[in-house]
Amino acid sequence: MKRHEGCFALIAVLFIASLALQAQSGTPASAVPQAVPDNPLRPAPPEQPIPYSHKKHLAMGLHCELCHKSPEPRTQMTLPAVTTCMECHADVATDKPAIQKLTEFAKAQKPVPWVRVYNLLPGVSWSHGTHLKAGMKCEMCHGDVAQLEAMAEVTSVTSMYSCLECHEKNHAKASCNTCHKGPGD
Repeated sequence: MKRHEGCFALIAVLFIASLALQAQSGTPASAVPQAVPDNPLRPAPPEQPIPYSHKKHLAMGLHCELCHKSPEPRTQMTLPAVTTCMECHADVATDKPAIQKLTEFAKAQKPVPWVRVYNLLPGVSWSHGTHLKAGMKCEMCHGDVAQLEAMAEVTSVTSMYSCLECHEKNHAKASCNTCHKGPGD
């Protein structure tokens, strides 16, 4: 029961912190403008090994960075580690089949084989770190994830057109070698 109380305390602290950050910035997370257009193809979400609702978890005040880490060299964000999920789910919703499956991964000390939704195209060199340092927010490229039950490629963020359009609007470098490295680079 103590662990359960600790999880709720963590969620409460994160929720209050998110409200404080929103008040400080003056911009609620849902009001962050999307910088790239929606994906016109509207692909279905990939089937994940465990169903996960961004909508439900973000409504509790959790933030992208809690589950998606950006280790050096900060090129891609990691997919959630089973230990991160188990910080709450060791005690929360343990009767649900999805959480029981999550617990099996944790007991076996195996990562959840999440299916990456957004993939870099071959030949593209890209960094989350550079974009985060420039003040970009997750929602600007990935859309209003807080409204998604299942993560899907809702924006066209991996298209060259979207990248160039955003770079031009924001007066960022847009030469070929910004994203495409040559053989000796």
